[in-house]
Amino acid sequence: MHRVFITGVGVVSCVGTDRDSYWEALTAGRCGLSELTVHDTTDLPVTIGGEIREIDVDQVNLNDRVSAKRMDRASQFAVWGANQACRDAGLEPSSMGTRCGVILGAGLSGLATLQTQTEKLLNRGPARVSPFTIPMLMPNAAPANVGMAFGINGPCYTISSACSSSGHAMINAIDALRNGQMDAVITGGTESSMTRLGIAAFCKMGAMNTRYNDQPTRSVRPFEADRAGLIMSEGAGVLVFETEEAMNRRGVQPYAEVVGYGSTSDSHNIVAPDPEAVQATAAIRDAIESANLTSRDIAAETYVNAHGTATEFNDLMETAALKHVFGDDATKLQVSSTKSTVGHAIGAACGLEMIACAMALRTGILPPTINHDTPDPRCDLDYIPNESRQSDVRFAINNTFGFGGHNVSLMLKKA
Repeated sequence: MHRVFITGVGVVSCVGTDRDSYWEALTAGRCGLSELTVHDTTDLPVTIGGEIREIDVDQVNLNDRVSAKRMDRASQFAVWGANQACRDAGLEPSSMGTRCGVILGAGLSGLATLQTQTEKLLNRGPARVSPFTIPMLMPNAAPANVGMAFGINGPCYTISSACSSSGHAMINAIDALRNGQMDAVITGGTESSMTRLGIAAFCKMGAMNTRYNDQPTRSVRPFEADRAGLIMSEGAGVLVFETEEAMNRRGVQPYAEVVGYGSTSDSHNIVAPDPEAVQATAAIRDAIESANLTSRDIAAETYVNAHGTATEFNDLMETAALKHVFGDDATKLQVSSTKSTVGHAIGAACGLEMIACAMALRTGILPPTINHDTPDPRCDLDYIPNESRQSDVRFAINNTFGFGGHNVSLMLKKA
């Protein structure tokens, strides 16, 4: 079985559209949520989010096969992030034949296109619908455009499991590399579902925070007594996963080694997690055990990037799951939710947070949970409140839990 390493990363987020600006914002605790401008929010209960204000089309229009004008925003973000990740890794996918692939996650990819073209159909008639509608909104559009942008001939597809999408995509990438099917995979996730329809729907569910429109940077409050729900964001977190042999042939220094994963399903409720955290616990435990580690041995040396949505359901469940896995040693964990800074990027969330885990292991700096002013007494772990921390951890756990009861936990080890 081949070992798997992270050799390149690319970031498109509301706090920074490259690795360094993203990491600087996370560790400074600088929130990127603000008043939305791309879509009209006049009559919506939530008018804030994590928006990408400008698209760098020079990082999207990479050849005559791809064009930002023929892509949904989710695909634009994916190509932009992949371009950064490949350059960071020094990878030339077109030279690898079928030994390089693209496996990306997307929760609601193409929602902006669907909404825009449906409005044209209803208001202006079928003749005004764009001929690019289907290739823009189809769920596989993002990896297809990445494949064309870089001449990739290996497997190329999308995984969709709500907020767990990029987590499951990375699991598929790990398996493909471990079994020798490929030498490198461009993976992670992308999302642009912060449309009028997306925001309205999340608000009607009761999942969105409607109380902080006038204080966007203070709106996401994970594990905090005054939490009020999630705030959506958009972007992409794209990584290059590579086998040890391929990495060594190219003389690349990795960010971290991907050593384990767990994936389970609650079968409890279509949107609410199981409050007993039975299967979330199993996913975290499987991630640790699949890396041939034990919770007792690693607790004091582990950073956990929590799913941390700032909903009561998630915060209590995730805290319970960590306690179930680590027992009394859970108090030794150092946990934070970077969603407090970036918002909830849905299908891209786990990709962005995997990059945060990799950077934490590389730099020895742990990003904080901001807006953690009045801790919920039921959430009593170390959530790295408000300020980043220097800590030379050896392991990182990336948790993500999606609508549908999907649980993913990924395990990294310092390279």
